[in-house]
Amino acid sequence: MKAPHVAGGSAVGTHRDIAARRTLALVGPGAAGKTSLAEALLWKAGAIGAPGSVEKGNTSSDHDPLEKRWLRSLNTSLLHFEHRGVHTHLIDTPGAPDLLGQSLPALEAVETAAIVISAATGIEPMAARMMEWAKQRERDRIIVITKIDTQGADLQGLVAQIQAAFGRECLPVNLPSQRGERVLDCFWNMKADGPPTDFSSVEQAHRALVEQVVEVDAAFVERYLNDGDVAPQELHAPLEQALREGHLVPICFVSARTGAGVTELLEVIERLLPDPSEGNPPAFLEGEGEQAKPLEALPDPALHVLAHVFKVTQDPYVGKMGVLRVHQGTITRDSQLYVGDGRRPFKVGHLFMLQGKELTEVVRAVPGDLCAIAKVEELHFDAVLHDAAEDSHIHLKPLEFPVPVHGLAIEPKRRGDEQRLHDILHKLVSEDPCLRLEHVASTNESVVYGLGELHLRTLLERLTEVHGCQVNTRPPRIAYRETVMAAAEGHHRHKKQTGGAGQFGEVFLRVEPLPRGSGFQFVDEVKGGAIPHNFIPAVEKGVRLAMEQGVVAGYPVVDLKVVVYDGKHHTVDSKEIAFITAARKALAAAVQAARPCVLEPIVDVEITAPEQNMGDITGDLAARRGQVSGTQSGATGALTVLAQAPLSELASYQSRLNSLTGGQGRYTLSFSHYEPVPPTVQAQLASQHKVRDEG
Repeated sequence: MKAPHVAGGSAVGTHRDIAARRTLALVGPGAAGKTSLAEALLWKAGAIGAPGSVEKGNTSSDHDPLEKRWLRSLNTSLLHFEHRGVHTHLIDTPGAPDLLGQSLPALEAVETAAIVISAATGIEPMAARMMEWAKQRERDRIIVITKIDTQGADLQGLVAQIQAAFGRECLPVNLPSQRGERVLDCFWNMKADGPPTDFSSVEQAHRALVEQVVEVDAAFVERYLNDGDVAPQELHAPLEQALREGHLVPICFVSARTGAGVTELLEVIERLLPDPSEGNPPAFLEGEGEQAKPLEALPDPALHVLAHVFKVTQDPYVGKMGVLRVHQGTITRDSQLYVGDGRRPFKVGHLFMLQGKELTEVVRAVPGDLCAIAKVEELHFDAVLHDAAEDSHIHLKPLEFPVPVHGLAIEPKRRGDEQRLHDILHKLVSEDPCLRLEHVASTNESVVYGLGELHLRTLLERLTEVHGCQVNTRPPRIAYRETVMAAAEGHHRHKKQTGGAGQFGEVFLRVEPLPRGSGFQFVDEVKGGAIPHNFIPAVEKGVRLAMEQGVVAGYPVVDLKVVVYDGKHHTVDSKEIAFITAARKALAAAVQAARPCVLEPIVDVEITAPEQNMGDITGDLAARRGQVSGTQSGATGALTVLAQAPLSELASYQSRLNSLTGGQGRYTLSFSHYEPVPPTVQAQLASQHKVRDEG
C-alpha cells in the first residue's frame, strides 16, 4: 500500500466566490454506476486525463485495496473539479445497505443529493431509501438515470415508475435521443433544435418544468398565464425555491460509458443546482435536549467558524484525519479551533482538499468547502468545530442511523494481542457510526455489531490486511435483550466477615417495566439515611452491572425503572463493594419475580426477485415467523416483497434465497423493533445460559 500523495501549498479557496461553489453527493444502490459517473464528470471537467474503470481498479474514488479487489465502493470518497469557473465538491458513496454508516453522513456535507438509478435495473430499495432520507434532511434532490445506452432499456417507463414512486414533481430537465446516444437539454431550450427525443419532446418537457417552477411564485404564475411562457434565465430564484421545497426534483439522463449526457449534467450542476447560500441551511441546534433551539449558520467567510466533521479516517501514513464541511467562517492553517464543548483549542497545522487518496494542502477553506484536518486526536465523527468558546453547545441535529444487530464474537489468534485488538477495534468503530463494540461480561468476549454480513466481512478484512491483526471469530450473535413485564421487588443482604474489617450492605429495590425503547431509569427513594447518600452511586453501579450481565439468558436488561427505597448499613463494615454486590443480587431477584422475558430484534426485509418466485419466497418467510406486508413493482419481471421477520431466522438467508431464485434474488435488512421471543425460544436461551454459567 503506497502512502497518499501530498501536493504542495495551494491557494485553492483564496479568491473563489461562495456563489461559484457546488456540493453534490452521489447516492443510491450498488452497481448503479455512481463511481463511473464520478469518473466521467472529473474527465469532462478536465480534472483527470482519462476516466478510470471500476473493473480495472484505477478510479479516483475506489482507491482502497479492498475496493479494487471486490470491485465495489466501501467508503465515501471526496472528489472535486473546476469547470467554467464553478468549483464542485463531489462525494461518491457506497451503495450497499450494510454501509449506510458511510453514505448517510454525506448528506450532511452537501446542498444536493443526486439519487443515481440504473436504467438496467430500475428503482431499487436503496434508491427509495436515499430519496426519503434526503427529503427528511431537507437536501435538494436530483435523480440521475445512468446506463441509458443499455439495450432494451425502457426509459419512458422508468420515468413513469419514478413519478409513481416519488411524485409528479420528478421531471426530466433533459431527454435521451437516438436510443440513448445523445441527451438534449429541455430547460434552456424552449423548442427542439436537434434530433427527435426517444420519448416525449423538448417542448413538452420544457413546458412541464416551467409550470412546475412558477407555481412557487404567484407573480410568475400570472405572467405565465398571460404571456404563455417565461424565459428560463428569469426563473433562477423560483427554481432554487422549488428545489429547496422539494417542489421540483429534476431528472437527468447519462451514460458514463459513452459520455452521453455528462456535459449536460455538468451544465445542470453549474446552472441549476444551489450554491451554499441557496440551499436549505444545516440543521444546527444550540443547547441540549428539549431546551435546544435552532441556530442559523450563514455562509459568510467573515463570520466566526462553524464546521461539521462528517467522516473520520485512520490513515496509516497521515494518522487520524477528520473530514469536514465548512458552513460558516474561514478556516486557515493557523486557525485556533475548539472541538464541540472542548475547553482547549487546537491549532490547525495542515488543511487538505481530497481527490480520492490524493491530498492537496490548501491555505484556507470557506463556506461550501469540504476539506480535512489531520493529526488531531480530539476530532471525532459528528463533532462541530468552532473558533469561539461561547459556541461550545452548538451541534447538528443527529442523523437517525440503522441499529446494528448482526454480531460477531472476535478474539485474537495470538495470546497477548488482546489489548492491541481492542485498540484497533475502537479505531475502526470510531470511523463508522453503524459499528458497535460490546464486551459481554457473561462470556468474557468482545462482540462487534454491524448492519450485515458485508459490513462485518469488511471489518475483518481491515483487521487482518490493514492492521495485520489475525483473529478468530465465532458465529454471529443475535442482539437479544431482556426486560420485565410486571412490577416486583427484590432484596439482598451482603454480609462478609473474614477477620478484621468485614463487608456489609443491604438493599431493597423495586423494578417496573418502561415503554419499549425507553432505556433505564434509576430513582433514589431512600429515607432517613438507611443507605448513606455516598453509597447510592455504588447501588446504581451494582444495578447497572446486573443489567449488563443479564438475568434470564445473559443478555442486557433494557426498558427498566429501578427504585431503591430502603436498606441498611454498618458504620464500620459498609463499603462500596458491599452495596454493589447487594444491589446486583437484589436486582436479579426482582427481575426474576417480575415476569422476565427475552426480546429479539425484528427486522424489515425487502426481497427483490423474479415474479415467478414470489410464492416460494412468501412461503419460506412464513416458515421463518415472517409476516409479509406488501409488494412493489420493480424492474421488468421483478417484484419486491416487503416483510418483517425475526433476525435470528434469517441467518445465511442469501444462500436460501439463491436456492429459491436460482441466484437471481437479493435482499436488504434494516432494524425495526424488539418483540418478546416465543416461550420455547426463551426456555432454550435460558438453558444455554445456565450451561455456560455452569461451564
